[in-house]
Amino acid sequence: MPLRVVVLLSGSGTTLQNLIDHIARGALDARITGVVSSRAGVYGLERARLAGIPAATVPRKAYADDAAFNADLWREIRGMGADLVVLAGFMSLITVPEDFHNRIINVHPALIPAFCGHKMYGHHVHEAVLAFGAKVSGATVHFVDDQYDHGPIILQKCVPVLDDDTPDTLADRVQAAEREIYPQALQLIAGGRVTVEGRRVRVR
Repeated sequence: MPLRVVVLLSGSGTTLQNLIDHIARGALDARITGVVSSRAGVYGLERARLAGIPAATVPRKAYADDAAFNADLWREIRGMGADLVVLAGFMSLITVPEDFHNRIINVHPALIPAFCGHKMYGHHVHEAVLAFGAKVSGATVHFVDDQYDHGPIILQKCVPVLDDDTPDTLADRVQAAEREIYPQALQLIAGGRVTVEGRRVRVR
């Protein structure tokens, strides 16, 4: 059976579309059983509709605290029958239930443990990389725990930082790496090739 995936997003859904496209051409043995957005009216919800994927909105701003938000979020996820939860530009901190330990993954636009953590997302990451003068950056796919950008690393891909880079040009290069390794990581999991030993992820 294909790996049943629920995708969480907060924006335009480009990562969702990348996964949809990989599944459609047979490069990813998975089925997206649902999409949940933390914001109403984003284009990621339209992408789900166009692909015939059930979608729901759990707006973070409607909740007084993280606990109430996560209770409803997990109610939606469980109702969609997820084997694996995929964060795709999801801008809210997710609480990891015990039965979803090492069953949630994320992609970060840098080489963890560098340039990561609270408030390090999107262009904030690329601006920090350039300000520091780093010569390389990249993308990291990792399992999610209760801290930002902290869980065990599944795959990483390095890209060069060029002398004339801007946050936009660096972002383009990093996003290309993300589009490559995120579906790869899902396929490894779908194929039963990934095991986690402490902080180390082993790929058979």
